[in-house]
Amino acid sequence: MISLIGTWQLLRVRATDAAGQPLEHHQYGPEPTGIVQFGPQRMQAATGDGRAVLPPGVKRFWSGYTGNYTFDGQVLITRVDDSNLADRIGGDQVRQVRAEGVGVWLKPPARMVDGAMQQLELYWERIAST
Repeated sequence: MISLIGTWQLLRVRATDAAGQPLEHHQYGPEPTGIVQFGPQRMQAATGDGRAVLPPGVKRFWSGYTGNYTFDGQVLITRVDDSNLADRIGGDQVRQVRAEGVGVWLKPPARMVDGAMQQLELYWERIAST
């Protein structure tokens, strides 16, 4: 089973539409950034658009949350107890987890973004063990 304990860096984000076609543009932009740290019971994550300068009219996306989690080797569930997005607090963040190479892909449920269904997959590599 994959161990998530440690600190991980976000390296890539893939996005597809409802038909499974790749989306070039998504909220993380072309330079996603993020870090997540897993302890034995709690985790905290911060992710966003890592570009130093955004095009005119583009609002920077970022998200952060923390909470206790469970992981069965395939599904990660975090019970969010604090977040910059108030609607996440008290809810569960569910991610399908798949190992690839030295990293893992985390796949949240598909959701509506700017009026279109979008499926994201985020690729993380461990940068430190706890």
